[in-house]
Amino acid sequence: MEEKKYPAIEPKFYQGDEPFCTANGDTFASLVDYWRWAHSDLIGNVERGHLAEYLVACALGIQRRGRVEWDAYDLLSPEGISVEVKSSGYLQSWGQDRLSSISFRIPPTHAWDHEANEYERELRRQAKVYVFCVHHHTEQETLNPLDMSQWDFYVAPTRLLNENVGAQKMISLHRLLNIGARKCSFEELHEKIVEADLYEGVNRTQSE
Repeated sequence: MEEKKYPAIEPKFYQGDEPFCTANGDTFASLVDYWRWAHSDLIGNVERGHLAEYLVACALGIQRRGRVEWDAYDLLSPEGISVEVKSSGYLQSWGQDRLSSISFRIPPTHAWDHEANEYERELRRQAKVYVFCVHHHTEQETLNPLDMSQWDFYVAPTRLLNENVGAQKMISLHRLLNIGARKCSFEELHEKIVEADLYEGVNRTQSE
């Protein structure tokens, strides 16, 4: 394959104290100032999604690898298991008349092939295992998304989704439980992801 003139750029790990400077070298802010400004709304839909990915990465012990925006799946476990992370919560950062219902987007996708610089033709769910992260806390006064006791995690092999909901784009928490997603704590996540991958492999072998 022809080598790219501009190859993919690996995410750089910053420390947070790196300065923003004017053209003449005067410092006006640090990188951590930007992080506070841009990423402090941890219960907003976008940032909560990134936080959920980070929590699962921590459970897998891979949080130092850095997040890659364009990968076909969110995370790769130390065992080589591809993982897709989804998140939802009852409380939102905007005003609410009622608590939100819990649902997740699970559409099959065309994976981006960064080597070929194009989308793959096959439409499918890219990861072997899905992790659904629910921030279940319902009291605004004690809301703390950094507290793992306020989260529930549900693990499902992708085969379970494919066999039960087909190409469906959304799924509710109730439906997830009905088809067999396994609830676990933060501390159990790594083990349950490995178990889900074993389920995926056993069922794939039986169907061949």
